[in-house]
Amino acid sequence: MIVSLTIVRYKKIFIPMALFAMAIHRLPLLLNRSCKFWKLLGTGKNGTFDLNPDWRQWGLLAVWDNLEDFKQFESSSFIQKWWRQFCAEQWTVLCEPLMSHGKWDGQNPFATDNAVAETYTGPVGVLTRATIRFKRLKNFWADVAGVASLMKDAPGYLTSVGIGEAPVYRQATFSFWQSEEQMKAFAYKSREHAEVIKKTRKENWYSEELFARFKPLASSGTINGIDPLKNILS
Repeated sequence: MIVSLTIVRYKKIFIPMALFAMAIHRLPLLLNRSCKFWKLLGTGKNGTFDLNPDWRQWGLLAVWDNLEDFKQFESSSFIQKWWRQFCAEQWTVLCEPLMSHGKWDGQNPFATDNAVAETYTGPVGVLTRATIRFKRLKNFWADVAGVASLMKDAPGYLTSVGIGEAPVYRQATFSFWQSEEQMKAFAYKSREHAEVIKKTRKENWYSEELFARFKPLASSGTINGIDPLKNILS
């Protein structure tokens, strides 16, 4: 299984085409039998959960059986041709799932029995996503925004992107770390983050949630002028 995360940045003049793409790109993805799961995504401005969308930056998260299926999509798909025409930048990172628990639209698209997960010690990608209960939206945004801003200063942090299927209530963060140990140190040893985790359980913030960990395999292209993982995966 290969998971691709592609973030594209549209030329400013083509922002209307970015919005249009969220509708018309669904059809080729639905018809692509090699793509086992996909999500067209908006992004936040601050690299994590964010109420302020970046109208120029959008994403696609997809699951493929193998690398050949992804390369076929990359070389000849209608979506790739669209991006080349209207986008100023494109950054793609390919990952292999290490572990995953929870649900996304009633399924776990990253479920794996990868034996490498027990011994892997390299850089790690982490996806945290949730559907937030409407009655808990105020709690979520009051507590999460401040904690998320601390992540960028955490030891081992490499980069992150805030992605969402729908404004406000269907949110996710895909972050990359130098090691699992450093990621866990931020998640569980940071007082602020640990307190938010406790609140999510106690107050039942989410109607659905998923946490997944990945082995980054390759990174290509740029976003905001850089390849965030170039020196890590090269």
